[in-house]
Amino acid sequence: MKSLFFGGVHPEGRKELSASAPLTAMALPAQAAVPLRQHIGAPCKPLVAVGDAVRVGQKIGDGEGLCVPVHAPVSGVVEAIEDRPHPSVGTCPAIIIKNDFLDTPHHTLKPYSNLDLLTPSELVGILREAGLVGMGGAAFPTDIKSKTGMGFTGVLILNACECEPYITADDALLRARPGDVLRGLALMARILRPDRTVIGIEDNKPEAAAILRETLKDFPNVELKVLPTRYPQGAEKQLIQAVTGRQVPSGGLPKDVGCAVFNVATAFAAYRAVYEGMPLIERVVTITGEGVKQPRNLIVRVGTSFQEVIAAAGGLADDVWKVLSGGPMMGVAQGDLSVPVTKAVNAVVCLSSAQNGEIDNPVCIRCGKCLDACPIRLEPLYLYRYSNAGDVDALKRLHLMDCIECGCCAYVCPGKLPLVEGFRTGKRALKEGAK
Repeated sequence: MKSLFFGGVHPEGRKELSASAPLTAMALPAQAAVPLRQHIGAPCKPLVAVGDAVRVGQKIGDGEGLCVPVHAPVSGVVEAIEDRPHPSVGTCPAIIIKNDFLDTPHHTLKPYSNLDLLTPSELVGILREAGLVGMGGAAFPTDIKSKTGMGFTGVLILNACECEPYITADDALLRARPGDVLRGLALMARILRPDRTVIGIEDNKPEAAAILRETLKDFPNVELKVLPTRYPQGAEKQLIQAVTGRQVPSGGLPKDVGCAVFNVATAFAAYRAVYEGMPLIERVVTITGEGVKQPRNLIVRVGTSFQEVIAAAGGLADDVWKVLSGGPMMGVAQGDLSVPVTKAVNAVVCLSSAQNGEIDNPVCIRCGKCLDACPIRLEPLYLYRYSNAGDVDALKRLHLMDCIECGCCAYVCPGKLPLVEGFRTGKRALKEGAK
């Protein structure tokens, strides 16, 4: 390890709730609602119409620019194309497929032959057509990230930290399919041609680390770095600093310091896209928390509702305070459990009232704890004040757009200020001002 990053916190992990649950496939949904916006960038336009028959893996939506396609997660008939609730963007158009339960694959789903002859550009094209995005939560198109990193990447990092409390999806995937994850990582290395390839994993996953050490005997060019557990170590910039000692500059990208970072689930999806010809139509989701009866790690088809995945985990407990898409630090609270699992949903966390830390009258007591906790070295108390005031000039001066919304400041705040919500409001104001 080269250098610890500044700030960070040590929240209670609670990963033991689901860590021992085996990775199992969930039953297929009767209806799949496939959002046309599942990535950063322009939403897809539908390629099918109401009444069309579709098959598993068929491309049903696509677009131009910063966009990747979406595919049918089940076979059946398109019932509707309409606005539906979305776990992170309110509502957006979705393609509604009535499942025929035949799971008939589309004729295009074929493994790629002569893998050794595929060029880096051809591999990038395959990842694009498979609809790959960053599956750690960012949902940035993988083909764009790969393409812009070509010629600039000295260190390729596989992010296996999974630092958010409660979530064990990547941990379960590593323990169940380590070889396939590493084959996906090798594909990324063929595209980017780095000098070093490193896996960064926290020391609270000893079983996964041991399995990786054994599996890496077949991948001698890949290093394993076991890092001390510390949130938000899985954030891209913090992981780069922990592994290499390099600091991504304000407003910069990993390629600016010769690095590229990909999530475990993204590497596995790359393996499936190339070796199996399967686009991104399913992912591992952790359903956990004190508010669900049987925490589990499930392989879930995109478009399956939160209500159904919670039912597959035994249903909600009697005392439920909040249901989140994602973890308790960065997750988004859900008011409608009909929202579908998307490519970016790695967890459904159900919290009980015992985890409710909110108070009626949040107030800043000017203790400065948020300054010590912020891993980006920002000034959260002033950012919150200027976000509420709509002072975009001050927000620019204080580099609000560098905020990664990790929630460390809110976690340590004794006044229980809704800091991250305030920052999101401020970012919207900055973006509107830019327009």
